[in-house]
Amino acid sequence: MPPRSAEAIFAATLRLLGEHGYEGLTVEGVAREAGVNKTTIYRWWPSKAALLSAALTDGEVLALDTPDTGSLRGDLVALVERVIELLSDPGVQTVVAAIAGGGRDDELGPLFATFFADRFAREQAIFDRAVERGEVAADLDRLLVIDLLSGAVWTRVLLRRQVPEPGFAERAVEVVLSGSCPRP
Repeated sequence: MPPRSAEAIFAATLRLLGEHGYEGLTVEGVAREAGVNKTTIYRWWPSKAALLSAALTDGEVLALDTPDTGSLRGDLVALVERVIELLSDPGVQTVVAAIAGGGRDDELGPLFATFFADRFAREQAIFDRAVERGEVAADLDRLLVIDLLSGAVWTRVLLRRQVPEPGFAERAVEVVLSGSCPRP
């Protein structure tokens, strides 16, 4: 069980990552920012990479609950809306910029791959329930659906620096689930 100060440590880790990038992130800086001894951090996380991995997957800053609205469409709309809300937060944007900038780094690439795999694993319940309700086939390419939806949000919010207009989540989900071209 992590220390009681884990959330303060995770928040400090992500804040400092956003401010200084991975190279400028230090366990000493996190300890100072979180108000703990660095030995507390090293007791639970043996390296800076392990600490960052835990902060990404277990911290509240990037927390994303898996919605359960009773339908696949509703769950995906709720998920997209939450991602929009999350990525629109300036503090989260600095963390995302650091993640995007470090994704090719030998040490960070696997760490971020693990983070996104964890997110995708958490989202599986949405599709499992949809299969049980008969809304989609079991062989639906779930990763493609998530990539298309999250890619739309990341592009709009982070690359174009636009706030998605009302109804964006519903339209994005409709396009992904129904296709963008009318059927003859």
